[in-house]
Amino acid sequence: MTEIASPQGSWEVASNAEEVHALLCASDAHHATPENPAPARRLETTRRRVQAGSVHLLRQGAEAIAMFTLTWEPPFEADLAIFPPAGKPAYLSRLVVHPAGLARGSLAGARCLRRAVELATAGGADVLRSEANPDLTQVRALLGMFGFEEHGRAQSEDGRRRVYLQKVLR
Repeated sequence: MTEIASPQGSWEVASNAEEVHALLCASDAHHATPENPAPARRLETTRRRVQAGSVHLLRQGAEAIAMFTLTWEPPFEADLAIFPPAGKPAYLSRLVVHPAGLARGSLAGARCLRRAVELATAGGADVLRSEANPDLTQVRALLGMFGFEEHGRAQSEDGRRRVYLQKVLR
């Protein structure tokens, strides 16, 4: 477990898939509405991402307060032709802040994005790509503040809407 500590918490590569999955599901439930229900999440998918070392967790003390997944393979099924050409793209997904942190106005989401950009850049990525639900306006606004630009929209067979975004790193 790699850990980077600061007064505002510490970063680690997640090792407990159940803890990560519980945080993800709590965030989904918090954001769910009748028009935008929580997605069906699979613990096995979370387990694979944790085992791959792709999930980065922010803790305050023993509490997991935020997380994101960073991969070199796209975690979504969009046609990648929607994006401008890139040499080495990295992919950001599952950006989550614990609902209690959201209620307190936590900056954990911004800290996640800053950390994801740092890790992607250190890994040699020239762009960072992401998929988001456009109905989650605060998430979409945060991504915009960090320089992510929209490159496509889609609606899946189950009616879920998605927007695809990219941030140039170099």
